[in-house]
Amino acid sequence: MSRALRSLWAAVALLLAWRLHELAEACSCSPVHPQQAYCNADVVIRAKVISRKEVNAGNDIYGNPIKRIQYDIKQIKMFKGPDQDIETIFTAPSSAVCGVTLDPSGKREYLIAGKAEGSNKMHVTLCDFIESWDSLTQMQKKSLSQRYEMGCDCKITRCPSVPCSINAPNECLWTDWVVEKSIVGSQASHYACIKRSDGSCAWYRGAVPPKQEFLDLEDP
Repeated sequence: MSRALRSLWAAVALLLAWRLHELAEACSCSPVHPQQAYCNADVVIRAKVISRKEVNAGNDIYGNPIKRIQYDIKQIKMFKGPDQDIETIFTAPSSAVCGVTLDPSGKREYLIAGKAEGSNKMHVTLCDFIESWDSLTQMQKKSLSQRYEMGCDCKITRCPSVPCSINAPNECLWTDWVVEKSIVGSQASHYACIKRSDGSCAWYRGAVPPKQEFLDLEDP
């Protein structure tokens, strides 16, 4: 084999190895119900993004610089979090490593859920619940203020295929995928899983926030 051909194969092998590494590092997230995302998050806010820039977050173990994207925001409302406004959001530099792309023009409002990161800061990934505010249903918007919090002791169990069932009375079975072939179906859009007075949990849909001790439900 000629030297040129060996060099070509070496370059191809290197490119393939890099591509396989990139695929292995690609972001992968399990679907979660909006209520579950709310309960898992440290911070849940409604906000506008007003600027974006790439910043250096130190070096990795090999001495290579670690880049992050910094979004400066204007917080409109906090649904869950510290007693101070969030001013800055950090995320990874690309979607391959779970980085989030947000519109920095200040013209779009978002619901952003993520992890607290020091004073006035938070960190988000593609696995967090981040949606345009206008895309949320009325039920989802109302649930951010009370309903989701009332169900944080409950467990929402996703049904990926039939048959499926719950294993404990504090679980709600999330069937959007098997019924509607979508993770943004009726239960995600219009229902909250709420704990009842007997300790069990069940789906709730209503025009007003439920009483803590409610027993009557509307089934999905």
